[in-house]
Amino acid sequence: MESGRPPVRSQRGDRAKGAKLRLAVLGVAVAMLTTACNETVARGWMPEGATEHTDRVTNLWVGSWIAALIVGVLVWGLIIWCVVVYRKRKGDEQLPVQLRYHVPLEILYTAVPILAITTLFYFTARDQNVITDVDRDPDLVVNVVGKQWSWDFNYVTEDVWDAGVHGYLDEGTEGVEEDLPTLYLPVDELVEFRLDSRDVIHSFWVPAFLYKLDMFPNHTNTFQVTPDRVGTYAGKCAELCGDYHSAMLFNLEVVERAEYDAKMDELRDAGQTGQLGPELNRKQSNEQIWRTKTEQGAEN
Repeated sequence: MESGRPPVRSQRGDRAKGAKLRLAVLGVAVAMLTTACNETVARGWMPEGATEHTDRVTNLWVGSWIAALIVGVLVWGLIIWCVVVYRKRKGDEQLPVQLRYHVPLEILYTAVPILAITTLFYFTARDQNVITDVDRDPDLVVNVVGKQWSWDFNYVTEDVWDAGVHGYLDEGTEGVEEDLPTLYLPVDELVEFRLDSRDVIHSFWVPAFLYKLDMFPNHTNTFQVTPDRVGTYAGKCAELCGDYHSAMLFNLEVVERAEYDAKMDELRDAGQTGQLGPELNRKQSNEQIWRTKTEQGAEN
């Protein structure tokens, strides 16, 4: 007489398959966690930083991803475990026990997300307050003005300026790296950036700073940073601002103080003294801007 139970061999086979599946999931999780600790991705695929804040930003970024990975592995593991353990088996037509609620489980999946979000908020707010602090006395002040589609640099402390103009606005040819406007900063000195826009919304972004800030017409945004590594860094606009947005680039040179002073003297000797105001437009060249500034000085 048949008992209606599945053969013992079938039950053992199911257990073996379940064990193999669990081992596979565990292996994938271990591999992912191990990879996360590899030196190649220790910075979370972020560029090597060039300021005193970049380690803080990197640690927050990588820590957030590790926490997200742990949560993801836990959720994926529970889903796969439920699929394997509670799957419908051959010959099993009986419904499992139906529960309307499970108080301990509901408390768990309410409390854990609240704890995770609160922890992430705490570390984010802590680091953001440090990064956005502008209460220190800067060693120098630089006013960066965005315009379609280039940049003007007012070195406020030295009272000189430099301006960038795209040569291809009329010619239709793309600019080259050496023709891009270049911002000079001395290494290991606190710089206060004051950001403005002549026309539409732009965004000042130096990827090596791991920080960017929007630029608005008729409103000045400010941040402070100390470049701590000599080198040449790429800068760009990070806000869609028109036809040539992708070509709104600049170079950032972090140099020793002697080289920085020499560059300021060079601008001063070229007659580029004073500050560029909001009345200028994007197509004015350095010569035109210099002439405008000279005429304004003569009138005064």
